[in-house]
This record gives sequence, structure tokens and C-alpha cells, in this order.
Amino acid sequence: MNRCGWVKMTNPLYITYHDQEWGKLLHDDRSLFELLCLEGYQAGLSWETILNKRQAFKEAFHNYDIDRVAQMSDEELDSLLDNSDIIRHRAKLYATRANAQAFQAIQEEFGSFDRYIWSYLNFTPLVNQVDSYKDLPAQNDLSQKIAKDLKKRGCKFVGPTTIYSFLEAAGLINDHENGCDFK
Repeated sequence: MNRCGWVKMTNPLYITYHDQEWGKLLHDDRSLFELLCLEGYQAGLSWETILNKRQAFKEAFHNYDIDRVAQMSDEELDSLLDNSDIIRHRAKLYATRANAQAFQAIQEEFGSFDRYIWSYLNFTPLVNQVDSYKDLPAQNDLSQKIAKDLKKRGCKFVGPTTIYSFLEAAGLINDHENGCDFK
């Protein structure tokens, strides 16, 4: 089976993530919220670290129930700093709540976050033709535009590189390599 070159064949989490999730069209707001948070946690870290801590993050943030996360108190967030199963970065933990609150406002305005994010591409994924992941950009005009808007709406840890990775993972941008069986 041919996979994208970035997949670390020694880590079954990478293989499963690539084969079952990465680049699949996401339309569920809870799943989109989780993915946006995970991409934000990755800032400065490896994706392997995030995948290894993913389940603990789900537990810490109420399975990414947007309404519950939006109402988490400072005390609840501060208590997570003692949880060695997650990334104990205060600003990233607080960003999760801020992003939930921004998500709620987007849902109110657009009907769903799904409608908001997919409207940037007229509800049609962008399919790139690339032979090697090494040729992919870290960001593009679209990710810059979305990052700017999300920041304006109160989101944190949503720079253009983070948003580009989010768009790839959520299937808005298909960056599977041309030789990948999952394209």
C-alpha cells in the first residue's frame, strides 16, 4: 500500500491517522473543533506528540463538547496544568476555551462552523497535484485569510501554518501525494 511520504511507518498512530482520518471530508462541528484544537496544540511540537496525547485531551476537554468547553472555569483550566497526560501549556489550554467561545459565535452567525469554513472554498475541496509532501507549502493565501478572520473572531493559536494543516486534515485541501492510494 502506498502512503504519503510524511507517514512514519514505525508509528501505527501515524498510519491509522493517515489512512482513516487525514484528508477525509469533515463536516461535523464537534470534530472540526477537536481538530482545530489539536492543530493549535501542535504549535512548536510534533504531530506524533499530539497523537499520543489525543485521548487524554478528549477526556480533559469533555470530548470537545463545544458548549461545555466554552463554559470551563479558570480553575478547571488551571487544574489541567497538573495533568501529565496532556501538554501543560497554560496559553494553549486557555485557547481551547477561547476557541470554543469563538466557535459558538461562528455557529450563531453562520448556522454551523462547517458552513463557515467550507464557504471559503465554495463547498468544494481544493485538490492539489503533488508528487512529494516536501513540495507542499506551509501556508497559502487561503490559510492566511482564514487565520486572520479567526483571530479577529477571538480564536487563538490559529496562525496561517496551523490553519493550512487544519484545512489539509479536514479535507478542505487534499494534499495526498499523487502516488498515495488514499488520494
